[in-house]
Amino acid sequence: MSDVIHTSPYPALRLPRQSIFTYLLGLDPASPGKIGGYSGAAIAFVDAATGTTLTREALRSYALQFAHSLNSRAAAAGYRATLANSAYTSAELAHQYTDSSAHLIFAHPSLVSVVRAMLGSLGCTEAEIRQRVIVAGSAWLTKSQSEEAGDESPLDLGGLLTITSFLSRGELQSEVPFSGANADATVYMCYSSGTTGQPKGVESTHYNITSVIEILKPAFPSLIPASASPSEFSDVIFGVIPYYHIYGAIMFLQIPLALGVPAVIMPKFDPSGFCSAIEKYRVTVALIVPPMLVVFTRHEAITKYDLSTLKVLFSGAAPLGAELVASVTTRLQSVGANVVITQGYGLTETSPAISFLPVEHASRVGSVGFLLPNLEARLVKEEDSEASSSSDLEGAGELWGYLGNPKATAASITPDGWFKTGDIVIRDREGFFTVVDRRKELIKYKGFQVPPAELESLLLQHPEVADAAVIGVDSKEEATELPRGYIVPSSPSLNTQEFAKSVQEWVSQRVAPHKRLRGGVVLVDVVPKSAAGKILRRELRERAKQEIGVGQMLPRAKL
Repeated sequence: MSDVIHTSPYPALRLPRQSIFTYLLGLDPASPGKIGGYSGAAIAFVDAATGTTLTREALRSYALQFAHSLNSRAAAAGYRATLANSAYTSAELAHQYTDSSAHLIFAHPSLVSVVRAMLGSLGCTEAEIRQRVIVAGSAWLTKSQSEEAGDESPLDLGGLLTITSFLSRGELQSEVPFSGANADATVYMCYSSGTTGQPKGVESTHYNITSVIEILKPAFPSLIPASASPSEFSDVIFGVIPYYHIYGAIMFLQIPLALGVPAVIMPKFDPSGFCSAIEKYRVTVALIVPPMLVVFTRHEAITKYDLSTLKVLFSGAAPLGAELVASVTTRLQSVGANVVITQGYGLTETSPAISFLPVEHASRVGSVGFLLPNLEARLVKEEDSEASSSSDLEGAGELWGYLGNPKATAASITPDGWFKTGDIVIRDREGFFTVVDRRKELIKYKGFQVPPAELESLLLQHPEVADAAVIGVDSKEEATELPRGYIVPSSPSLNTQEFAKSVQEWVSQRVAPHKRLRGGVVLVDVVPKSAAGKILRRELRERAKQEIGVGQMLPRAKL
C-alpha cells in the first residue's frame, strides 16, 4: 500500500452534525421567515410540465404532515428510506424489499401492479398488501390530467391508500434533530452492486449526507439564491435524472435546497422537452449523464429553442469522453449557448461525491477534478493478476458498510479504515484525478449499475444454457457500456443465431431495461476460467473488441 496520502487543495471545513431535514429545511429562531437559511416564500421545486411551484415553506409543511401521518415513520420523524429503481421487475424489487427489511412502500400509480406482484410472490395477502402500500403520484399537487393511472382511481388502485389521504391529518411541531452522535443514524439506503453478487444496501447516515453537501459547496458553481417570484430567478438547476439513484437523490433533490436555488423537475428525458424547459424557465445549470450529451450532438431540438441562459452542464454517474464534450460544446456555442461542461466522481458508498472538476478548470476534459475538502486518498498497486498495471484509488469520504452483509463490507474496507473503490485512478502533479479503468466487474449502462454475476445467475436458469459469462462492451456512439452475454449452449445443435436471439429476449423479459443484453449474445464452446474457477473477463474483453454479438444494439444514424 502506498504511504502517500493525498489531500484536497481546498481548506478543511467544519461539518455540521444534525439531521438532513434540519440542515435543509430547519428553522432558526434568530431568522424568522427563513427555512434552511433562505426565505420560506422562495421557490424550491418547479414541475416543468405544468409550471406548478412548491415553496420552501410548503415543502417543509408537507414533509411534517407526511411524518405525522406515518406515525413517525419518515425521515423528519427519525426513520430511514430505501430508494428503489422504478424499472425493476417484481423479482428484482423483491430482493431489495426483503434485504432492506422495509415495512411500507410508496409507489407511483403506474407501478402499483409491479409492487402487488412482488408482495404476492412473497406470500402477502390482499389485506397485508393494503397495509403495506401507499399510492404516491403527483397529480394531487400538479393537477395534471395526464398522469398515468390517475391518483384517485379506486378501480385501478384496488382500495389502496393514496397520498392525498395521507396528508392534512396533522403536522409534527418539529423534526427529530439528530444532533451530535445521533447524526450517525442511517437515513437512506441506496442499493449498489458493489463488485460482485446481488445489489447491496448502502447505509448512508445523516452525517454522511450533510457532510457531502457541505464539502461540495466550494467546488460547485457559485449560484445566486432564488427570490419569492419565479420571474426573478437568478439561477435555476434542471435535471432529468432518476431520484432513486444516489446522483439524483443528492445532487438534484438536495443540493439545490442547500444552495437556495429552485430545481425544475421533468420526469422523463425528452430532447425537445428538455430544451423547451431550459428556454421557459431560463435554466442556468443542468445535471446530465453522458448518453444525454450523445443526443445533443445530433438532435434538432438544440436549434429550436433559446438556450442562451445555460451556463453549466454537470455530468455524473458515468465517464465523460473528451470528444463528446468538444462536440456538444461546439454545437451549443453555435446556437448562442456559452456552456461549460464539467463532471464529478463518486459512488453510492461515498454518498456519492469524492471529487469535482471546478468550472474554472473544465478545459481539463476527462479529469474528475480535485478531491473535495476533508477527504483523503491513496493510490494503491493491484493485488491480483486481473487488475490493471495502473494505480487504484482506495479511499475517501465517510465510511460505512453494506446492510446485513459483513462479508461484502469487509472486502470493501481495509482494517485501517480505507474504502476501496475498485476504480483505477491516476493523479497528476497538480492534484487532478482521472479515472482510467475499473478493477471491479461492474458494468455501467448509461449510469446504471449492471452486476455481471446477477445476469450470469439468471442465464444459468435457462434450461438450454450450460454456462455463461457477462461483460460490458464499449459503445463509443452511445457513450456507455453494453452488457454482452457469452453463452455455452447445452447442445451443439443450439449453436445458431436464432438460439442466441431467443436467449437475449428471454433475459429481456426478466430484468429491468438497463440490464438487457444490448451488447448481444455470443455463443462459445467454453467460458474461459482460471484454475480456481474464476471467469477470466479480461480474455473476454479482448475478444469482444473483435466481434459483434448477435442482437447487439448498433449505432443510430445521425440526424
